Amino acid sequence: MRIVILAAIALLACLPSPAVRAQEWARKMFQATEHDFGTVARGAKTEFRFELTNIYKEDIHVAQVRSSCGCTTPQITRPTLKTFEKGEIVAVYNTTSFLGSRNAVLTVVIDQPFPAEVQLKVAGYIRSDIVLSPGSVELGTVGHGESSEKRIGIEYAGRNDWKILDVRTTHDYLEVELAEKGRGGGRVSYEMLVRVRAGAPAGYIDEQLTVVTNDSRMTRFPVDVRGKVEAAVNVSPSPLFLGVVAPGEAATKPLVVRGKKPFKITGVKCDDPRFTFDVGEESKTLHLVPVTFQSDEPGKAAAKITIETDLGTGAAPQVSVSAQVAPPKE
Repeated sequence: MRIVILAAIALLACLPSPAVRAQEWARKMFQATEHDFGTVARGAKTEFRFELTNIYKEDIHVAQVRSSCGCTTPQITRPTLKTFEKGEIVAVYNTTSFLGSRNAVLTVVIDQPFPAEVQLKVAGYIRSDIVLSPGSVELGTVGHGESSEKRIGIEYAGRNDWKILDVRTTHDYLEVELAEKGRGGGRVSYEMLVRVRAGAPAGYIDEQLTVVTNDSRMTRFPVDVRGKVEAAVNVSPSPLFLGVVAPGEAATKPLVVRGKKPFKITGVKCDDPRFTFDVGEESKTLHLVPVTFQSDEPGKAAAKITIETDLGTGAAPQVSVSAQVAPPKE
């Protein structure tokens, strides 16, 4: 009997505590709970976004985020999340005031629907001999079909023979030009021009350039590139929901199609014939396109709409449209 009791005590000791089990529901909302920035240059604008999704029926509210180290500043992008909504805890690495190996634990405090805490861990190494100025390449907002470029300085202090061998990118629409500006007295300086080419697809640019050097201690380091390519034509609301419709009835709501210059809508394509459209022939900067749904059998109807314009293939926005057909009343 004594052996059985001791075995049971040992088993209980190995099980997670009630407090640990109580936090597990909150931890499940995060895609990742750890991130290593690797080796970064001093002054580099470096951040990582921990994404979380509310997978529950109740609203989630993030009350605060604490950091164990001043080397990392946390930010909450969206404190309240409804079901299936996404938010981010942004970890901003302070590469200006701190050097060397720096680690931090971010404690995410949730107070609704139940109290819970989730710990996020970040780590990295900040080099003192490489300085970026400014800390990242901020391209700003670029119109579709336009080009934009920014310059960034790279300063090294150490050896006269230090060189940048290559700058790599996975983004097809980014171009990089590198020019050596000075060398001597143990200091080397470069100027790097980063350009987003005309024809880049609409959307956000959130990329990292990889700078490759001849330094055996640090063969490469990242440079963040951010910007936004604005579409020639924008559509709202996106997605479009036409509501709950009784069988045999129709529902109509408008889409607002807006451009920077006058344009014609030459056609609207949709893979579901229950959705129809009324398109005018005028050339103007703002169009109202009524979308009508003719219901049939109960259930959800969902489709993709492509709006074609005389501005070319780069100005053919897509939008999701849906409706719910209610079951017949008994």
